[in-house]
Amino acid sequence: MGANASTQLEKEITADHVLANEHFYGLINFGNTCYCNSVIQALYFCQPFREKILEYRVQTKKTSGQRDNLLTCLADLFMSIANQKRRVGTIAPKRFITKLKKENELFDNFMQQDAHEFFNFLLNAISETLIEDLKRDSARDSINGRREGSSSQSNGPTQSVSDSENGETPKTWIHEIFQGTLTNETRCLNCETVSSKDEDFLDLSVDVQPNVSITYCLRDFSNMETLCGDQKYYCENCCSKQEAQKRMRIKKLPRLLALHLKRFKYMEHLSRETKLSYRVMFPMELRLFNVRDDADDSDRLYDLVAVVVHCGSTPNRGHYLTLVKSHSFWLLFDDDIVDKIEGASLEAYFGLSDCNVQKNSNSAYILFYQARD
Repeated sequence: MGANASTQLEKEITADHVLANEHFYGLINFGNTCYCNSVIQALYFCQPFREKILEYRVQTKKTSGQRDNLLTCLADLFMSIANQKRRVGTIAPKRFITKLKKENELFDNFMQQDAHEFFNFLLNAISETLIEDLKRDSARDSINGRREGSSSQSNGPTQSVSDSENGETPKTWIHEIFQGTLTNETRCLNCETVSSKDEDFLDLSVDVQPNVSITYCLRDFSNMETLCGDQKYYCENCCSKQEAQKRMRIKKLPRLLALHLKRFKYMEHLSRETKLSYRVMFPMELRLFNVRDDADDSDRLYDLVAVVVHCGSTPNRGHYLTLVKSHSFWLLFDDDIVDKIEGASLEAYFGLSDCNVQKNSNSAYILFYQARD
């Protein structure tokens, strides 16, 4: 980012007292690492996530012997940004990138990677680290409990993490922030018996079509599907395969909703993956309509806080950038470049109305919506 542009942006931010404690730092690209930079910027401006990361950083600094991992590297990066003296600038996420390449060979090259794949990997890696921390703390508490119990009467057995969760994987603050629950409902058309199965998610991937809205994509995601022919459903009540109707609805809404637009699709007539640059409109405020009637806070309203954008015409080539909202302020992060933008300009990232042929486009790829308190 040029010095003049940086100075001008810093003046505008300083003049806005609401942004008194905010920092806007571009991230240096280490050779096709825009997929990583774009997701990190989006997550930094997802307030619940940032607060937990910084809280973790403070806690781990009090604990000796903490091994280096992706979470500690990300926490150090977030803390470094938050503690900068200048409000606007550039920072190098070198330690995080180095650790990422060591942790997963998929990212250990200079090829363009998929931002959504990286987002999923990062959330799972952080969650696994937090679960390891919980198990280690539980084991330590159990040992301390046995020591205390040897000198005084115990009030009962010390429960481990797995005991308290009935053998299920412990929940972390990643789950508290991102996890929702889908219910897969299937109705047998012979006996009318309805069976349901719950499935947790950290993000939702939706199909895209030309000139639709994200609300339409979510409705389509939950549309009723008829299972017939080779796809017949085995009904436990009928003890045979029967025609059935199936649909997916949201049972538990997440605090932070991550929506992945499935823009990359394999085309058999082309024998390769191509990008669907379809125009998909996304609102600043979102209310979900594919929610079960018995869901808690079913009319919850979400505010758009970040957008990861894919620029280019193919999945394997192109570039990623991020649009973020800080209070009423919208900014564009393009690796080390930071620019203020108007909210109305987000329409430029809906995609293309004319998609008869493969075209270069700057189109939204991952949307981050935060539940309004």
